[in-house]
Amino acid sequence: MKSKKDAPRKTWKTMLKHFPMLVVDGILIENGKSGLQVCLVKRSTGPFKNYWALPGGFVDKGETLQHAIVREVFEETGLRAKVLGFVNIYDSPKRDPRGHAVSIAFLLKRTGGRMKTSNETSEVKFFPESKLPKNIAFDHTIIIRDALEAYKRRK
Repeated sequence: MKSKKDAPRKTWKTMLKHFPMLVVDGILIENGKSGLQVCLVKRSTGPFKNYWALPGGFVDKGETLQHAIVREVFEETGLRAKVLGFVNIYDSPKRDPRGHAVSIAFLLKRTGGRMKTSNETSEVKFFPESKLPKNIAFDHTIIIRDALEAYKRRK
């Protein structure tokens, strides 16, 4: 099977309707002046255009999960990151309106880079955990909650 990058878009969309696809979501948490902050991106494409989301995306063929999340975070935010740990698996068949997408979520630490947008994002911003936006895409509110709990347990 070819990766999303290799497969024609129509084939990829058809596969997503018939088979679960593997995605990664990254929760980049930092200590800020007002406490813990979470990095979110504003989506510039559908689904959930103009909603805030965790950086992440589809795993490419031949790619490890950890490489995929570090790549996706860099592509969508301009930030370099390393994986601190695993948060959870999110596998509700209804979590993505395009089809059944199973997400592996990772807790991340920034290691460098500069925040910038991409062709998939119109904004990149750190939000204090007490002031997260209301328009958060997919099931990312649940993932953020779980990640913050995991982060606090690490301390």
